[in-house]
Amino acid sequence: MLNLFSRNKQLLDEDIIEWIFNCYAWAFEQFDKDVFANETVLVVPDNQHFPGKETTAEGMASLIFDQVKEYAGMSHWPTRLYNMENRERPIPPNQPITISGALRGKNAPAKLGQTAAQGEDIQLAMPVSSMPVSSMPMSSIPQPDDKIAFTYHAQQLKSPEGIIAHFAHNLSHQLAGTAKALPPGGPDYLPMAGEVTGIFMGFGIMFANSAIVPRAGGCGGCGGGQSPARQVFLNEEEATYALAVFCHLKSIESSKVTKHLKKHLRGFFKAALKDCKHRLQGRSDLKLLG
Repeated sequence: MLNLFSRNKQLLDEDIIEWIFNCYAWAFEQFDKDVFANETVLVVPDNQHFPGKETTAEGMASLIFDQVKEYAGMSHWPTRLYNMENRERPIPPNQPITISGALRGKNAPAKLGQTAAQGEDIQLAMPVSSMPVSSMPMSSIPQPDDKIAFTYHAQQLKSPEGIIAHFAHNLSHQLAGTAKALPPGGPDYLPMAGEVTGIFMGFGIMFANSAIVPRAGGCGGCGGGQSPARQVFLNEEEATYALAVFCHLKSIESSKVTKHLKKHLRGFFKAALKDCKHRLQGRSDLKLLG
């Protein structure tokens, strides 16, 4: 029998679902499970979560970036933000930066330095890339002044959810680079694992909604001066499924999410949430309690 009218539709390829689960288990091991359980929130793209307004592109980008750092639990990381459209001089060569102490969380006393009384030193030195929006999303360039530089284009501000996901992915990719173990799949999967880590940090709605993004700027037909709102590594359904995993683990009701998702993703999210509930019953490595 062909089961032509079966309602049990496979949401994603089994290997992809398993990889997303394994990424969460990897993130639990590497990036402080307690911070996820006790501090991480579902970040919503609204004025309550992102209050304030600035009159310049630099001011607005800085405001958003600082808010993203706060939700990510990485506000203590030393950073510098560059508008690539105003950059007149070449970016200095990479210099390693050492962060000592906890990497994430409200109580993280991380500081710059070569030694630390407690905790381990983490070397940060991400390579510069030639990708048009940022650095693929490795838009973090360690600087001689002991700050990690993150880049953006002013055009990205036309897509608020896109630039939030852009900054979140930049931070999560840096965080992923500090892990003691490579993500599931190895080094080639770091960009995708970086997105899952960003969703793990609470930014899943923005990742899902901006997984297919329009090109910003230019006249629309000529393509002149255009650049994508962000670099995308997980498609809409993959990002939405990873968001469903987050919401299941955090016991977040579907209604609190669907009103912020694009309409065509809402049904998939509800189905993914049910699928997670069924599948994760046997995953002891993805339980917050016990």
